[in-house]
Amino acid sequence: MPGLSDATRRRILFGGDYNPEQWPEETWPEDVRLMKTAGVNSVTLGVFSWSKLEPRPGVHDFGWLDRLMDLLHEGGIGVVLATPTASPPPWLGHLHPDTLPRDADGRTEWWGGRQHFSHSSTAYRRHAAAITEALAARYGGHPALTMWHINNEYCTYDHGDEAATRFRRWLRDRYGTLDALNTAWGTAFWSQGYGDWAEVVPPRRAHYLRNPTQVLDFRRFTSDMLLECCTAERDIVRRHTPHIPVTTNFMPLWSGQDAWRWAEEEDVVSVDLYPDPRDPFGAQEGALVQDMTRSQARGPWMLMEQAAGAVNWRGVNHPKPRGLNRLWSLQAVARGADAVCYFQWRQSRQGAEKFHSGMVSHAGERGRTYQEVKQLGADLARIAPHVTGGAVAADVAVLHDWHSWWAGDQEARPSREVDYPDVLRAWHRALWQAGLTTDFARPDHDLTGYRLVVVPQLYLLTDAAVDNLVAHVRGGATLVCGFLTGVADQDDRIRPGAMDVRLRELFGIRTLHEWWPLRPGERAECEGGLRGTLWSEELEPDGTADETIAYRGGELDGLPAVLRKGRAWYLSTLPEPDRLRALLARAAADAGVRPVLDGLPDGVEAVRRGDLLFLLNHGREPVTVDLPGTHHDLLTQTTATDRITLGRYGAAVLKP
Repeated sequence: MPGLSDATRRRILFGGDYNPEQWPEETWPEDVRLMKTAGVNSVTLGVFSWSKLEPRPGVHDFGWLDRLMDLLHEGGIGVVLATPTASPPPWLGHLHPDTLPRDADGRTEWWGGRQHFSHSSTAYRRHAAAITEALAARYGGHPALTMWHINNEYCTYDHGDEAATRFRRWLRDRYGTLDALNTAWGTAFWSQGYGDWAEVVPPRRAHYLRNPTQVLDFRRFTSDMLLECCTAERDIVRRHTPHIPVTTNFMPLWSGQDAWRWAEEEDVVSVDLYPDPRDPFGAQEGALVQDMTRSQARGPWMLMEQAAGAVNWRGVNHPKPRGLNRLWSLQAVARGADAVCYFQWRQSRQGAEKFHSGMVSHAGERGRTYQEVKQLGADLARIAPHVTGGAVAADVAVLHDWHSWWAGDQEARPSREVDYPDVLRAWHRALWQAGLTTDFARPDHDLTGYRLVVVPQLYLLTDAAVDNLVAHVRGGATLVCGFLTGVADQDDRIRPGAMDVRLRELFGIRTLHEWWPLRPGERAECEGGLRGTLWSEELEPDGTADETIAYRGGELDGLPAVLRKGRAWYLSTLPEPDRLRALLARAAADAGVRPVLDGLPDGVEAVRRGDLLFLLNHGREPVTVDLPGTHHDLLTQTTATDRITLGRYGAAVLKP
């Protein structure tokens, strides 16, 4: 990861959030002993410590943190020091009520939880900058400091008055004039035309449906305001420590921030990842988030948080079965992580997360959780010299864009059953099960080098993005595109013909007459046994397609469900999983893209990182995997020729 020292880069960072202020100070040396025994080499401090560090305005208590930083350094453990601004102390909200966010109904979000701050509040920004300045000045030269962690899981919205003022300023910067704003928002509809900037407010509670472009711009604005808060704190710590890298942790597939743009402002891209251990597709969910984060980082990334066992926020919270924590951690390394960390080190005895697991559970040192953490620490130490900094090669790009997600997630749409993240998961899962490693990319990114580009769904596409896709196909790449793509422009204005004309020409579509969404459980029967789910479309082909799969029965009988024109495919429905996988595997093969390893047993994942081959068995039964030749397993320090057996939740890291 960029910015880290050479010694740190040669290790996989291993550790987690450490909240020692929750424990008596005599516990701290015992924590360090257990950390060293488990191979922990990095902890994150101070994420939620603002009231401890600044109990009253301008009054600082750094003594406990001084002692802790020294203790960790003496134990050989590096510190990722967090700015504590995700959880302001009660005094800030009490003295400055304007720092508290308001929802779309005008209700105030009070202190007593976390993330209770308005990104637009001048008072909040001033106090956040002050505590950040104090931390950077005091600890910038401390030898334990290895990285800065800004705030935590930025995820707040604010519809209050100060946010309204900043929203108007943001809109003026974007549009320049009210005439331009009225045009972009289509305010001729429902008599919404604005004649004065003071009339423009955030999309607060309305009697009926709100203006969709206003909502879209508000989501863009919110992402930008949160980013302003983040970069303001980043700039402070960089001024004191230009040699220390800076990160902030993303939540996986969270809709509130444009992570493509955010990643450009970070030295290290990090993410929090909590798949459900009871979810049969939990491993694929992990792979999706890992692929997306690696793509945002354009290289190695940091798994900032995961659970060593159970979480506390699902309806039913199951622990991880034996071996699953190790397996999913190695999966993250296989897909580019150079850091494997947790929330949190020691399981809390009080507070809202006392049932959320820790690396040291309530069972203590003898507990299964800590013993498995210790095994993982030894595994990571063995493979680190061979894997850190290594690249994950992918010939397939999955296109994803937050603006398209925001625009498509509007109140009035053809079907509420269409959930963009679920569509994205379905397509990525098909590629994952086909053994194809994928990157993610924004639709206007340089796609050179990707033989296959997959678009699960991009309702909104800019002109530049459309031109990019068309040019990539004209240049010899293969494109497979899902339904409801290219419908709207950057202002959520429906394009003439209900799909961009350049895309219709690319796929061999003359007219898109109607969208025909499907009810839950309803299927659209098609030729060759293909059955569509969720959606269908009434397409009139222009006669130039090289191949079609037609609907059979119903209103769309005989019309194309799937078209292929040259190297461009269009799927007007979501095929059932096996058929979607087969279609994408065929398109990949035609594009010259091969699976990482052929003939894998069900449930086994293969990923190449650098010259290493990771094999991961996501099943509960042992499996035997055929290998091309002889390999050395770095985990067991044994040699395997032609085949290797993986136990329940087993893994191998193979070097030729």
